[in-house]
Amino acid sequence: MLETMSYTVILADGIFPQHPVPLDYLRKAERIVCCDGSAQNAVGAGLKPFAIVGDMDSLSPEMKMRFSDRIFQDTEQETNDLSKAVKWCHSKGYNDIIIAGATGKREDHTIGNISLLAEYAGIVNVRIATDTGIFLPFLKSCTIKTFPGQQISIFSIDPATRITSTGLRYPLIRKNIRNWWEATLNEALEDHVTLEFDSGRVIVFLAFKE
Repeated sequence: MLETMSYTVILADGIFPQHPVPLDYLRKAERIVCCDGSAQNAVGAGLKPFAIVGDMDSLSPEMKMRFSDRIFQDTEQETNDLSKAVKWCHSKGYNDIIIAGATGKREDHTIGNISLLAEYAGIVNVRIATDTGIFLPFLKSCTIKTFPGQQISIFSIDPATRITSTGLRYPLIRKNIRNWWEATLNEALEDHVTLEFDSGRVIVFLAFKE
């Protein structure tokens, strides 16, 4: 899903991935950056954190001692640990990022993490991989690689955005998506889908093939 084969996985402290796609991303990542609470899950899966970023309130004393050479504490309280990890990666020039483990626990955290993609898209090439599909953020008109029958949902962070689509079973024609449910449960008809919009922040969910 990335334009480059060299990428960083940020492992958040949600449910550890089970689906082969996010697990494969983790295995093939050039580096794994853990939000502090996810380091234990990474180690338990046989993965070695390249860095651990966050306020360290969820990192055990054992992990702090074991990985003391790669802990980057950020005590700022206006953002969550996932945002701190993205900011740290960007500061190091690691700008092709797949986020895993960002969903599956508290629903408010899940919604918050997904919506943050619209913020991150302004500085890095990023997406979230879950156990059911991929969330992709877009700040301008785009063409998305799909497969016929792929399930797609489209979310607009900015209700004033008007979206026109091609390649969807249920076309959008200058559609204002005023609520997050309004453009969900659509379907690709071709090997690509195009979304046209003049401005705004759009997040697209692409379901994995069953």
